[in-house]
Amino acid sequence: MGNGIVWLVGAGPGDPDLLTIKALRLIQQADVVIHDRLVSQAIMDLIPASTRRIYVGKSRSDHAVPQEDINQLLMREANAGHKVLRLKGGDPFIFGRGGEELELLAEAGIPFEVVPGITAASGCAAYAGIPLTHRDYAQSVRFITGHLKNDGVNLHWPELMDPMQTLVFYMGLVGLQAICEQLIAHGRSPLTPVALVEKGTTPQQRVVIATLATINERVIAEKVSAPTLTIIGDVVQLHNKLHWR
Repeated sequence: MGNGIVWLVGAGPGDPDLLTIKALRLIQQADVVIHDRLVSQAIMDLIPASTRRIYVGKSRSDHAVPQEDINQLLMREANAGHKVLRLKGGDPFIFGRGGEELELLAEAGIPFEVVPGITAASGCAAYAGIPLTHRDYAQSVRFITGHLKNDGVNLHWPELMDPMQTLVFYMGLVGLQAICEQLIAHGRSPLTPVALVEKGTTPQQRVVIATLATINERVIAEKVSAPTLTIIGDVVQLHNKLHWR
């Protein structure tokens, strides 16, 4: 049949007010929405009741639909002539596998558009009152996935030692202890501030502050749970002054 299209849309970190105008417009126009686990309920509620929804979410131990099957699903729905909205939490091109999903569509000649979303690092840090860069504390910021193959933390640690660099770990709660131990072992001060932003930008947001040496004790004591973003660096000190919600 053909003549369908795929819209790859970033839903942002959770607060529906952070959706772009284009994202909201396409959500209201789509024939089918294929969505992930991290898309908040408040955003799902914006989808018209008549729109077909397909859940393909993933968590660390539960892959509802394998990635290859998601790729095929997008192609199949578009080939059926549908306006397909692929809705992902955060930004689809930052640890969202958006590029992988579009490669197959590009090879098949299926038209698509990409609508960026506010990535978790930006949204969660802003809502926690932690600027990721600041002239007095950090001249650079690095986004790192904490969800590595085979559950290892085989990062290039020497590159992460600059005290004037903010580190942001996505999906790093499970490996947090190993990450902190490796950073300390390779030279970061044990007193380096750490912030965990749990369920950032949502009404359930919680911020836990500690140091590389003490954050794992706080995780246990506070019963921190995913989704959680980890921010490491001196900019975390600004939370007490700049937090606004």
